[in-house]
Amino acid sequence: MDLVDPAFNLAGFFERVAAAERRVLLLDYDGTLAPFTLDPAQAVPYPGVCARLDALMEAGHTRIALVSGRAVASVLPLLDLRRPPEVWGSHGWERLLPDGRYRMQPLPPPELEALDAAGRALEAGIPVRLERKPAGLAAHWRGAPAAAIEGIRVRIVAAWEPLAREAGLELHPFDGGLELRPQGLSKGDAVNTVLAEAGIGAVAAYLGDDLTDEDAFRAIRDVGLGVLVRQELRPTAASVWLRPPGEMLEFLDHWGKRWPAP
Repeated sequence: MDLVDPAFNLAGFFERVAAAERRVLLLDYDGTLAPFTLDPAQAVPYPGVCARLDALMEAGHTRIALVSGRAVASVLPLLDLRRPPEVWGSHGWERLLPDGRYRMQPLPPPELEALDAAGRALEAGIPVRLERKPAGLAAHWRGAPAAAIEGIRVRIVAAWEPLAREAGLELHPFDGGLELRPQGLSKGDAVNTVLAEAGIGAVAAYLGDDLTDEDAFRAIRDVGLGVLVRQELRPTAASVWLRPPGEMLEFLDHWGKRWPAP
């Protein structure tokens, strides 16, 4: 683990975690808990992840919340956990609680129509995989030849920008594609909601890898720890950088410790 913010006291943070009765661990999925794959239905967690999450949930001191750009329905089949976690999907537009209660923030009809039109606009020959979500549309070019990616990106932007302007949608780049989604909610809003519910005294961290996780890093920066999880460092609002899977698993092990040690 490496410090991005040299002023951050990582050892002191883990001491606070180990002493805390209430801990909140917020986790992105793709690129953080699981490696990227060409077929997202095969993106299962790194070996050892589910066992560690099971142990944390069974210990009773940690609230686990997955915060993903995926739809909730596409996250759940990939997890082999003994008990269901809390899952935020579609960058905060969906929420599934462990007891099965589900909430979806409704989209106005003009935005839904614009997303449908954006999907049709890319069905005419642009070589991408379209991922339709309850509150967004993602075009993935992962696996395309490197020399072709910029041309693909330009064609997507040309097709989507007019629809985005008309309907008040936003274009967001991510690692391996471009997403069209509504304004108003982000992973940062999910983080703020969970932290407000946890209350004063809870110790919290957010682990994520992508540009879409920067809203969450900014939301948690003054009250907890943001952790960038990726092989190469990039500019980020996170305070710590670690490389998956080894350092990410090490972080989860540290998180589960008690202080002082028995």
